[in-house]
This record gives sequence, C-alpha cells and structure tokens, in this order.
Amino acid sequence: MSTTSANTWSARADIGHRSLDHFFGTGEPQLFNNTYPSEAGDNATFNYWWLSHVIDVRLDAYERSGNPERLQEAIRAYQNIFDRNGNTLFNDYFDDMLWYALAILRLYDATGESRYLSDARAIWEHVVEFGWNDQFGDSLAWRKQQLYYKNTPANGPFIILSCRLFRHTPEQRFRELAETAYAWLTQNLVAADTGFVEDGINREKDGRIDTQWRFTYNQGLYIGACLELGSLTGASEYSEQACRTAITAIEELSADGVFRQEGDGGDEGLFKGVYYRYMALLLRELDPQSDPAVALTRFIESSTDALWANGIRDGLLLPGNDWSTEPAGKISYSTQLSAMMALEVRAGLDVG
Repeated sequence: MSTTSANTWSARADIGHRSLDHFFGTGEPQLFNNTYPSEAGDNATFNYWWLSHVIDVRLDAYERSGNPERLQEAIRAYQNIFDRNGNTLFNDYFDDMLWYALAILRLYDATGESRYLSDARAIWEHVVEFGWNDQFGDSLAWRKQQLYYKNTPANGPFIILSCRLFRHTPEQRFRELAETAYAWLTQNLVAADTGFVEDGINREKDGRIDTQWRFTYNQGLYIGACLELGSLTGASEYSEQACRTAITAIEELSADGVFRQEGDGGDEGLFKGVYYRYMALLLRELDPQSDPAVALTRFIESSTDALWANGIRDGLLLPGNDWSTEPAGKISYSTQLSAMMALEVRAGLDVG
C-alpha cells in the first residue's frame, strides 16, 4: 500500500479544482471552455451532461472539505445548465437529464432547499413519460428520437435516481421501476459469468448488442445500480454482483494498473470518472481486508499515482485520457472531470 498521507491527496484534489478553473474557466454563459487550448468553434457544443458532473465534483469537494465556495460553485453550475438550456430542465437525451437529476438531488441533500428535490422528481417524471416503453422489454430508451434503442447509459442512472428518490419519498413506483430496469439491464446487457456490462441493444433496429463499445462508464453505472438496490432491499446478491463487475472491469479494461484510453471524442473522457465514483461507494460497503477491497484499493492507488506523475504541469493538473503517459494535443474538460473524481476517491482512502 502507498504511504502517501490522505491529507496530501486531499490537497491534490484541491489542485484539481483550481486546475479546472485555470485551464478551462471562462466567463458566462460558457462557464468552461470545452477544450484547452481553446480555439474558435470549440465551444459550439453545449455539453449539458459534462456540466452536470461539474456539479458533482464541486459537491465532492464540499463534502470533503466543508468549503462553502465549492457549494456555491455547484449551485452556479446547476443554474448555468438551466439558463443555457432555455430555462428548462429537459432535453432529448434521457441519460443527460438523469445525470443532471442525480447532481440536483445531491444539491438538495447539501442545502435542504425543496426546489432541488422538485427538479429531480420532475426530471424522473419526464423521462418515464417520454422514454419508458416495452420495446425489447420494459426499460428506458436512450433518447426521444430513438425509443427503440435501449442502453446502460440510460437505465443505469435511472435505477440509481429511482432508488435515491424512493429514500426521500417512499413512493412504490420509484422502487418498482428501479427493480424492473435493473432486471432488464441484468438480463440483456450483463454477462452472467463475468458481470461485464455491454453498452446497448437495437441501436440499428436489428436486435444486435453493441459489444464493440467496452466502456468503464457502463461498469460504473451497473455497480451503482447494484449498490442502490442492495441498500433498499438488504439483499447481499447485489453487493456480490457489484464486486464481480468492479473486478472484471479492471481485468478487462486496464493495463499496468491504469485504465486504457477509451477514445478521444470528448464524452469518453468522462467515462472512467463514473467508474471511480461508484467503485468508491462499493468500497465503503466492503470489509477493507477482503480480497475485492484490497484489489480495488490497489487499483485506485496505482492509477492515481500514474495520473499525478504524468498529469502535472507547472504545479497544476492537466491529464490526458491515458493517465500512463503525458498528455498531448487538446484536452477536453470532461477528461479533467474524471481525473478530479479519481483524486477525490484517492483522498477518501485511509492510507495513513
């Protein structure tokens, strides 16, 4: 195990936040440039779901440090999405909206302000009304224009949000649809022998599973879904499923203690951060001396050691999508967010 103190990694997590602002921060309404360095045209895309994760990472820092500025930054990101989205919570992508809702629900937990709970519920109601259908089994579609296409990126956060809303307001429909979506996801996209989670089915209306897309993102979402349902039901099988998927993800998608690069289209930069977020929640449930906990902890240490060794520039953090090498070319702030999530996870480890 590493002998680096948790306090040092907490300081490094703070550097991640300063680095996000230094390299990507800009004025309203943009808030963050999509890339560093930024050129004309780079900000043409409004990355609604990236900004949702900005809320999350700011709240991670607020929960760790108690710094009220981080909470205000999270609120600012929430408002920025709403304003730039035409003063509405909704868009065409159910997974995007669910990420926003999950972050908003954390804002409710942090502030107690009822409007945040109302917003999260409104998004849940919207995605059920417009996206839930029985094509290939009762589950949630990916987006409004492709109701026939079902995938992990939509159903995973739907399960997590449904369970969390049930805890706040124990209406049976939240739990029922969470359990239905979980059963669908497990049956259709999770390997029975390894727990590896595929991306989606029927994207091209041919019933085919997209096995070519092997992403950390999907593994993380399934881990989170398992943990939330396990917490609601008390059934140990969910934790066992989460462990199996978490370990398989490392075996299948990493090399030399670091996740391999998953692409450079921008969205891919956020994928591994989702895995770290939910893998960290799994670690809280495990006996620290158990084999899965030891393996996961070692991976967190090896990967964040590589991230820090290769991503530092003049005392600030600017990593690429492959943490085992120094970054090159333009960096998306989605990539920065994954690194920040991983640093928060490392800061939370008791490595004394």
